[in-house]
Amino acid sequence: MMQRTLFSRRSGLLVRQAAATALDGPPAQRLDRRSASAVTIPPPASMLRPLEVPLRYLFGPGPSNVPPRVLAAGAKPIIGHLHPEMYEIMNDIKEGIRYAFQTENNMTISMSGSGHAAMECAVFNTVEPGESVLVAINGIWGERVAEIAERMGANVHKLVKTPGNYFSNQEIEQAVEKHKPVLFFLAHGESSAGLCHPIDGIGDICRKHGCLFLVDTVASLGAAPIFMDQQNIDILYTGSQKALNAPPGTAPISFNDRACHKMFNRKTKPVSYLFDMTYLSNYWGCGGETSRMYHHTGPVSGFFALRESLAILAEKGLEESWRKHKEVAAYLYKGLEDMGLKLFISEKDLRLPSVTTIAIPEGYDWRELLLYIMKNHQMEMTGGLGPSIGMVMRIGLMGYNCETANANMALNALADALKSCKKSKA
Repeated sequence: MMQRTLFSRRSGLLVRQAAATALDGPPAQRLDRRSASAVTIPPPASMLRPLEVPLRYLFGPGPSNVPPRVLAAGAKPIIGHLHPEMYEIMNDIKEGIRYAFQTENNMTISMSGSGHAAMECAVFNTVEPGESVLVAINGIWGERVAEIAERMGANVHKLVKTPGNYFSNQEIEQAVEKHKPVLFFLAHGESSAGLCHPIDGIGDICRKHGCLFLVDTVASLGAAPIFMDQQNIDILYTGSQKALNAPPGTAPISFNDRACHKMFNRKTKPVSYLFDMTYLSNYWGCGGETSRMYHHTGPVSGFFALRESLAILAEKGLEESWRKHKEVAAYLYKGLEDMGLKLFISEKDLRLPSVTTIAIPEGYDWRELLLYIMKNHQMEMTGGLGPSIGMVMRIGLMGYNCETANANMALNALADALKSCKKSKA
């Protein structure tokens, strides 16, 4: 039998290995062997049918319905992720994020991924194993950050309240003094409970005690005022799919000079290569690089859509966006209360304008209500998330969906469900 000599390197030496090749034997036998490798699994029937996507009114906590202009932007022809034209679009995105965040930070980019990508990027880059982290938990997002920090080896301390409650500046400062964290996390828009947390003064506390202030605005950006520079927020991130009205998959994030000093003077490398800001900052040209190194292939169409959504926000103006969300939310609150429903967040000033939470109507199965609304009205509303499951139902009217006409549709669908679904108890 013919032999083919194969070579491999082992301990710096060339070792000869003899192996029978699949090409041995007469041509007829070789053909038989090749035919034995033919496709045996047929194309799935589902892949031979056209793609069908139902029209739904996305009145939950996100994603939100996307305006035609943003959909059209995402459908533009693909270009290379390292083309000069792509760099120009990425530069536009950076400027749009700075406006939305109200910051002048140079280290401002968009992650390739959902809000969780930005969440992990923030923690991975600014915290090293063994360092102290303080996390405010009054819903699911604090729980997520605490788990992320624990997984990468941080010494995590938790400041905990039940969903719907907020932390006073005094409580925060006492915890910061006690645990001496390098990073303190707080969700500005805690969408699992519908709470918009006060921010003023917390950044000052963090600076006083030498820790970084990390804020999640995935559910609140564009719907409620946030001022990154004025409020001394060191790291701020959001997601594309809520009030920004882009499809899910991109996540703006910004680091100020204090955060940059911490993450670029580490003793250890971040645990994630993909989220390493040493490389991402170059990919996004944050140092004014004329030549950017390849790091990963960004979501080109996603960046097109994000750029367009930020352009719409800039054209509308932040103040108008905040006003509109507050106005439509107030209209929804009145409609819900007129129906005899109880809002979960009692203090109006603490309610998240983009996501309204109502206490589950007494005697009803909240799952049955939501299924009825989806089946009969093609409308998404949701229950709680994480610690708020079984406590609330959530209605989201944000960005493109933030209209009184949509509030009326949501109210009518809910009224119909309450009338049509049987109470499970008196």
